Amino acid sequence: MTPRPTRLMKTQVTEWLTPLAQQFPAVRFKREIILEGGDQDRVTPTLAEVVKTAGGSAFSANQEEAQVAGKVDVIVHSLNDLPTAVHEGTLLLTTPGPREDVRDVLRGATLDGRTTRGGLDAVVLAAAGLNRLGLMPEVHQVLDPAVFPPSPGQGALGIQVRIGSQAARLLEQTGDPQVDACLRAERALLAELHGGCSVPVGAWGRVEPDGLLHLTATVTSLDGSVQVTAAGAGPVDAPEKVGASVATDVLAQGAAGILESIRGP
Repeated sequence: MTPRPTRLMKTQVTEWLTPLAQQFPAVRFKREIILEGGDQDRVTPTLAEVVKTAGGSAFSANQEEAQVAGKVDVIVHSLNDLPTAVHEGTLLLTTPGPREDVRDVLRGATLDGRTTRGGLDAVVLAAAGLNRLGLMPEVHQVLDPAVFPPSPGQGALGIQVRIGSQAARLLEQTGDPQVDACLRAERALLAELHGGCSVPVGAWGRVEPDGLLHLTATVTSLDGSVQVTAAGAGPVDAPEKVGASVATDVLAQGAAGILESIRGP
């Protein structure tokens, strides 16, 4: 498990906040970093184990607690870190756009003859984080999302507010509806599979030139020996139906058994 660098968190907030500060010049925005169990734990190898010890989500529990208590008004998430069900009394605003690169990047000895720190031969990283931090390695291989769908929500920001709050009213017209539809399809699929950021589910939603929302999904066993894949398309204004339909397809192919074996008793 790799903790999120604080620099990336700050960069994401700046990315979202810069155009808003111009749109609302009379509003004063104050930033605050709230670390989560997944940020602080640099020993536990998997997110699933962090969740068991920290309680709640590895990357959102402390922030949501602060929001519900009124200590912060808005949370800027990496959307792929956020559970499909947010805290009661809060909601996700329309996803801001543009979405960063959704793809994964392979970097390591297989490409440049060197090993990464920690004795790994290779590592798969999100292109979005590398781009935001300006750390894309010179030698790397970008993985085709049609073959290697990324983590649901990858490259997108999730903006969480309290229902009925002043912040919710101020920001309700912000965001990109088309980007939002793609993310809602991915998260609907993940919800149907009862998955989260600690299970090997890939999903890639995009609007194609035919005007339809297309969704590709995979569920893979931990050793990579078994994988099921499904794809579907539907109207942009019905993203949850697209997500549910593709989820039904991968479940029919045996995804439930893969996920159950990973979660254990």
